[in-house]
Amino acid sequence: MVETLLAVGVVASAFVGFNIGGSSTGIAWGPPVGAGILKKTTAAGLMTAFVFLGGWTVGRNVMDTLSGGIITTELSLSAGVAVLFFIGLGILIANIFGVPVPTSMTTVGAIAGLGLATDTLDYATVSRIISWWIVTPIIGFWVGVVIGRYVYPAVNRRVHIEKSPGPLLRLDREGGVPKPELGPNTTVTELISTVVVLLIGCYMSFSAGASNVPNAAAPLVSGVGGLPENTAIGIATLAIGLGGFTIARRTMESVGGELSDIPLLAALFVMTTASTITTVLSYLGIPISLVMGTVMTIVGIGWGRATRPVTVQEAVTRNTGDNEIVPGAITVSEDEEERSAPIGEAEPEAVLEAGDLFNPRAVLKYISMWIIGPSVSTLLAYGFFVLVPGVA
Repeated sequence: MVETLLAVGVVASAFVGFNIGGSSTGIAWGPPVGAGILKKTTAAGLMTAFVFLGGWTVGRNVMDTLSGGIITTELSLSAGVAVLFFIGLGILIANIFGVPVPTSMTTVGAIAGLGLATDTLDYATVSRIISWWIVTPIIGFWVGVVIGRYVYPAVNRRVHIEKSPGPLLRLDREGGVPKPELGPNTTVTELISTVVVLLIGCYMSFSAGASNVPNAAAPLVSGVGGLPENTAIGIATLAIGLGGFTIARRTMESVGGELSDIPLLAALFVMTTASTITTVLSYLGIPISLVMGTVMTIVGIGWGRATRPVTVQEAVTRNTGDNEIVPGAITVSEDEEERSAPIGEAEPEAVLEAGDLFNPRAVLKYISMWIIGPSVSTLLAYGFFVLVPGVA
């Protein structure tokens, strides 16, 4: 009986991991792949490697929270399999609405539903987790505002990320020992910028593993007959990697198409900010959605760039004069002839004609899913464990 239950749990864990790989790989590697810096297969391979590293290290702290911190008793294997079912259901609901899956939040909701049904919920832990869910979007937004207002324009004038024709590097075989050298069209600046893009993508993959591997692995390591923690991490990583090599190929093509039209340089700022927030909270054992920090940082960096025509005093007093705030200002490619104006001065004509950076309806839909996802999983899990108490 235990073996059959465990087999069902492994299948459910693989399903959850597969879908996590499909969504997270697009978020982490969509911008570099879209810019032609690397191929989808290479992106999926790097994603798998660094997801494993994140899950194997920082992710263990999140696993401890999910398997024994949200409820006051150890999560049994049968309850863990049921929780995986509700995580999968949450993924299905999110996919129907066409938004990235708030997997960590759905997982917490399902375990909280179990705790409510069995009167074992640790309210202090859940309150701490929810408080971070509220604070994280605020942090992401305001960090984005500072970057967009004060940092991005200066960096954008000095850094141009381009992909020249031909290979980035090649081997010089004229000597006794082959040695790498720049490709025929590669500049030192292009090489450095490419390495930075790859490092940031790997960093985001690491943070995705730290936050998402526990969602697929933690329910399998608790209770009699459960898997060893290392084995569960391995299964979750392989499933996420499979999702990265398959369904994520389309996600990498379309990521950002609905939410925003953000340049690659700005996307790198967003990826770094969201990854740092997610990694720090995962280290603290807080289950958090990588998408949450990503979305709100995009909104913040766009708003920060748009508010450059007004000073802080003018913004507080709402006395902006004739200076126009353009939400899509960050989408304009700046050059030597038409740089962004200093803070407090009107924007150049090209900026004033920019389109919108993000779709407000899409942002609202994402935020709604952060509320709907865990709420639905909590209610469904609560109802299930009340009706079938033997499973818990």
